[in-house]
Amino acid sequence: MKVTVYNCREFDEKELFVRYGKELDIELVLCPDAPDKENALLAKGSECIDIITSKMPKELLEVFASYGVKYVTTRTIGYDHIDVAAAKELGMTVANAPYGPCGVADYTVMLILMTIRKMKRILERTNIQDYTLAGIQGRELKDLTIGVIGTGRIGRTVLKDLSGFGCGLLAHDLYENEEVKEWGIPYVSLEEMWKKADLISLHTPLTEENFHMIDEKAIAKMKDGVMIINTARGGLIDTNALISGIESGKIGGAGLDVVENEFGLYYYDHKSDILSNRELSVLRGFPNVTVSHHMAFYTDDCVETVVRDSLLGCRYFVEGRENPWEVK
Repeated sequence: MKVTVYNCREFDEKELFVRYGKELDIELVLCPDAPDKENALLAKGSECIDIITSKMPKELLEVFASYGVKYVTTRTIGYDHIDVAAAKELGMTVANAPYGPCGVADYTVMLILMTIRKMKRILERTNIQDYTLAGIQGRELKDLTIGVIGTGRIGRTVLKDLSGFGCGLLAHDLYENEEVKEWGIPYVSLEEMWKKADLISLHTPLTEENFHMIDEKAIAKMKDGVMIINTARGGLIDTNALISGIESGKIGGAGLDVVENEFGLYYYDHKSDILSNRELSVLRGFPNVTVSHHMAFYTDDCVETVVRDSLLGCRYFVEGRENPWEVK
């Protein structure tokens, strides 16, 4: 069998793909670029393609389907960048490659601590040898109530990690988890979370229903000085509403590993480019907002896991075996 891999990174993924390709007896075509209509020809003769967060709209899926591709796997947990409905219409199976929850959970706790302790301002001052204290007085977790939206594997790990800091904890999810309840953490409505949480952390997949979950109306209901952490998907937050909330002082700080309209931007070197994402430039300019480039997942364990499991999923699909990574 043959698999065409797109967005294959030379410095960390290539060696792993070569190794697991040999172990699983898979012929690989490795392409460093994102999939497009031109390089789709590389997938001719491959039933499976392996991608990351590149957009896969219907018109691009049609091109791959015309070359015989029947299986699209993404080396990510989220798959909102793939038009799953269109793939099904074309007879294509979509799969993901979930990694362990600890990397993103660790990163989330780091962003929480950086935000409540105003670490961005501290580091910027230290870099220019400004050792003054005015404006960098922080808060302590024990005095705060943290609301976690989404209690899947990552959200639960964040709650478990935070439980050792002595802070109040609230949870919200469409499907309540028994383990979270056993920990004594109450599930509340979004309305109640807006009113009670000093800091809100997002850990839910992006859907049509929760797009812009945090918008102008939601922010107006939150506590003054509320802090927001997002290591999930940028579309969960209305960026313009977020910017307005920061400018007015309603939002006291934010830690963002994801932003809206990041496709085609992150993972590329744009230091000499004029970026079209104006909102990202505004957010990066705020002294109380930390922005990183969608890399909370990025650990050694994660990279190996997604390479291995994405190829395993391809093998299972071709052999007609039960596939735990298939998107239903």
